[in-house]
Amino acid sequence: MNTLDAIAQRRSVKHYDPNHEMSDEQIKELISLAMLSPTAFNIQHWRFVVVKDQAQRQSIRAAAWDQAQVTDASLLIVMCADKQAWAKDPSRYWVHAPSEVQDILVPAITGYYQGKDSVQRDETMRSCGIAAQTIMLAAKAMGLDSCPMDGFDFDAVGKIINLPEDHVITMMVAVGKGTKEPWPRPGQLPLEDVMVVDKF
Repeated sequence: MNTLDAIAQRRSVKHYDPNHEMSDEQIKELISLAMLSPTAFNIQHWRFVVVKDQAQRQSIRAAAWDQAQVTDASLLIVMCADKQAWAKDPSRYWVHAPSEVQDILVPAITGYYQGKDSVQRDETMRSCGIAAQTIMLAAKAMGLDSCPMDGFDFDAVGKIINLPEDHVITMMVAVGKGTKEPWPRPGQLPLEDVMVVDKF
């Protein structure tokens, strides 16, 4: 599917065929495409928790106000990020770059993030948001539907997936074969309300 078509056709689908299964190859392809998403300093701190266990899915559904897509979609991804990825052997993020590039960028990572908790957390939200959009557009191109989710108890889901202390959950994404057309788009704001040229 053409990228522009995927963008235009992607919708947040809530109703899925619970009998539809994605192959391990499809799941790996989807995550591999998400891994091509950009991150600041190439630190790649997203962590994609692919929840396959049905009992665990039921527990997450209970923590997500009983939203059916949690259990009925073929795939549920809890989008997490390692807030401390910047400090964990940062040279590995630039291992294939020329040495002169490594000499500049690797030390800059520490200077940018060290002691700046809000910057570290904000970066996780930006990176996971970009990766989530990549997943949703790739899913549409694969003939699948998707739904981004933040309507759940983050702390409860963190306990269910055994979230490490230095990680954060940013959102969830459900992917599968939709069974019901989404509502018509409820109303896009006019371009002149959202596009600002040069200054407000």
